[in-house]
Amino acid sequence: MKRKLRKYVAFLLMPLLLLMTMGTVPAHAASTLGINVDGAILIDAESGKILYEENADKSLGIASMTKMMTEYILFEAIKEGTISWDQEYKVNDYTYAVSQDRRLSNVPLRKDGTYTIRELYEAVAIYSANAATIAIAETIAGTETEFLKLMNAKAEELGLKDYKFVNSTGLNNMDLQGMHPQGTGEKDENVMPAKSVAKLAYQLLKDYPEVLDTTKINSKIFREGTSDAIKMDNWNFMLPGFVYEYEGVDGLKTGTTDFAGHCFTGTATRDGKRVIAVVMKAVDAKGVGSYKARFDATRALFDYGFGQFSEVEFVPAGYQFKDTKTLDVVKGKAKTVAVEVKEPIRMMVKTSEKDLFVPELVIDESKMKDGALQAPVKKGTVVGHVNLVKTEGTDYGFIDSENPGAEVVTKGAVEKAGWFALTMSAIGDFFVSIWNSAIGFVKGLFK
Repeated sequence: MKRKLRKYVAFLLMPLLLLMTMGTVPAHAASTLGINVDGAILIDAESGKILYEENADKSLGIASMTKMMTEYILFEAIKEGTISWDQEYKVNDYTYAVSQDRRLSNVPLRKDGTYTIRELYEAVAIYSANAATIAIAETIAGTETEFLKLMNAKAEELGLKDYKFVNSTGLNNMDLQGMHPQGTGEKDENVMPAKSVAKLAYQLLKDYPEVLDTTKINSKIFREGTSDAIKMDNWNFMLPGFVYEYEGVDGLKTGTTDFAGHCFTGTATRDGKRVIAVVMKAVDAKGVGSYKARFDATRALFDYGFGQFSEVEFVPAGYQFKDTKTLDVVKGKAKTVAVEVKEPIRMMVKTSEKDLFVPELVIDESKMKDGALQAPVKKGTVVGHVNLVKTEGTDYGFIDSENPGAEVVTKGAVEKAGWFALTMSAIGDFFVSIWNSAIGFVKGLFK
């Protein structure tokens, strides 16, 4: 009787125990950080190592994060001397009309006004000013339609994937008052996967780190001291002094449209380490998009990067692989040449996983002939590269997957042997070949 009673009580308590157990299970799978986004990625800004990704290959709306491409092309044009910071832009009907739309982020431009490229750039980098962005595009390419060609060409050059540009700003084309670039749809909007957005940001910081001198400014007066003066508060509310301030944040670009939702490409440094985070269409726990949602998601990525990862030097400069310290050389004064790693390999990895990465030598077979280098061989000749192979678990790889790791180069030089030495060597090789054949023949007789 007692046994039956115990079984009955256990049967009644089972549903309650199951509910209690379910309550202790995390709301998100172990593979995520519990952020509410349509796409996200976190990378080491120095090496390009991907530290975390979530739906990072799906093309999504990027809104004003588009302006990072416009900034990249601007810096390149300044560097090449095709335009200058002091060059002046004269407002036309298109940029005037867009600038007067106060629903959009803008600094109002005078219909008969002229503005320097530096003024317009600061309005773009700090305030995400849309008409100012179009003005820069027109200055560089003549029209925004022609500027789109530069954007597409640069995207291909940088190796971005699955992108579509329809304007220079990231606005929906409906907001451009019927003056959107030729060949694009009236309701089109720019799209790109989080991985490509991160790669664009990575290259922008690599090639033009001076962009941070402006993106870190939290507030500035546009045309200060004039009747056109307007305060520009940076839309990056993670900068010092703002409501979602995060230590070390100094960029990079927010983005918000109905189509794209609340997006952000943020970058921060701490203890000498810089990371880049991208969040796309961020929402809160109730599914509602907001500024807070995108900065909360970014904060979670930053905390994960700085808290769980550390920079490790896996291979020092001058490192030689135990099994391949030298490569054979033919037709040279020396038979071999030493090879070494040119630059150290450092990158951020999960502290608990640093012992799982093993350096692997990859020889460039196109530099070899029949397994050897051909003299003459110069010192510092690139003969291969190093891959870091993770022996266990998931490895997200690098944001710039087409770039190999550190180069492996020749440690010294090998001059080509003179004709007499080459002749004697050939004769020696000939007789050695005959001798080996004879030995093989004799051995064959006794088998």
